[in-house]
Amino acid sequence: MTDSIFALSSGAPPAGIGVIRISGPSAGSALIALAGALPQPRHARLSSLTDPRDGALLDRALILWFPGPSTVTGEDLAELHCHGGRAVIAAIEEALSTLPGLRRAEAGEFTRRAFANGRMDLNAVEGLSDLLAAETQQQRRAALLMAEGHFSRRVEDWRQTLLDLSAMTEAALDFSDEDDVPDEGIEARIGQSIRTLAHDVEAILAAPSAERLRDGVRVVLAGPPNAGKSTLLNRLVGREAAIVSDIAGTTRDRIEAPAALGGVAFLFTDTAGLRDETGDAIEAIGMERARGALDAADIILWLGPADETPRADAILLAPQCDRRTDSRPGLRLSAITGEGMPELIALLLDRAAHLLPGEGDYALHRRQRDAASLLHAHLASASASDDLLIVAELLRQARNAIDQLTGRASTEDMLDHLFSGFCIGK
Repeated sequence: MTDSIFALSSGAPPAGIGVIRISGPSAGSALIALAGALPQPRHARLSSLTDPRDGALLDRALILWFPGPSTVTGEDLAELHCHGGRAVIAAIEEALSTLPGLRRAEAGEFTRRAFANGRMDLNAVEGLSDLLAAETQQQRRAALLMAEGHFSRRVEDWRQTLLDLSAMTEAALDFSDEDDVPDEGIEARIGQSIRTLAHDVEAILAAPSAERLRDGVRVVLAGPPNAGKSTLLNRLVGREAAIVSDIAGTTRDRIEAPAALGGVAFLFTDTAGLRDETGDAIEAIGMERARGALDAADIILWLGPADETPRADAILLAPQCDRRTDSRPGLRLSAITGEGMPELIALLLDRAAHLLPGEGDYALHRRQRDAASLLHAHLASASASDDLLIVAELLRQARNAIDQLTGRASTEDMLDHLFSGFCIGK
């Protein structure tokens, strides 16, 4: 990367302070052009910023200089901490755009340079993406662990173990008659080490889904018509997300509404009332979609008869208890008066705790899960083989799966899609 880039890395103006970041081989010369000289590395200095074209004062700002490669992007990096008004930022960016070798950054380009220069692997990049999008404290904690490299360090341990195992296998194959090669028990030790590594990978595959953490635990409200599903949905999400009516079949399609309860993201789905027959073709389609939602649900709130629950783990509710006199089984609940709502929310949070990462745990994206599954499959095959030639090849394939996991063997299309989701200043 021979060109240099710049962008506003702080929030959109107006703001109290605007941070403009410059990265690349021309970062130092750009800082000199605007501020007159470079400050001491990693020390802030107050300086007058002037337009290199005519010497006009642009702003008084703090400037910082970070010589590469020990920077966030792995390149020379400069930062201008200026006033956050629109006109100030626009003037500085216009002045920077006139300097040779300097251009405006594209979305995610700073992070992509960090990845290309080995400052981050793909797992840390995905963690940073999740951190920027985090809306709940649980999402923030899990994303921060991934962005800070906790998972990456574990994957690196796997890679080092695989390299050691490959070396031992090659030694056993090629130099088994040499005195300085491990004894005849080497094959047993290779097999045991492979099984231990496979067990560790299998434990990681049991980690919760990042998609569930990001999109929310899917909670589906289901039951017969007029059971109170829409009223309960509105109470849970705190707004009128669904139309409430005494007319049976009012809800014709799935209605999805996100909400955060107790710092946990949920996606609540109201469904069409389920009954045996209907003469309405639209209602029939709605009931079919309701059954599809039940199949994909993490948690089901069942507002119908106890003997008709769609799944054994469904939470049985006795809704509309404010106007019912019967003693039907289930959690007594009134979305109107609020009776039973604290107990229901506590039950939802308890169920969600088993579906989401706990304190100090991270969650895996589908890409990570697929690569780890491939790694585990190669290790399982290797541990089941007693032919060292086959074991050596399977260990090589396992190393390739590690490269997919870290991004060393990623396609440009996938990288383009990932980094395009970042803001310009990242």
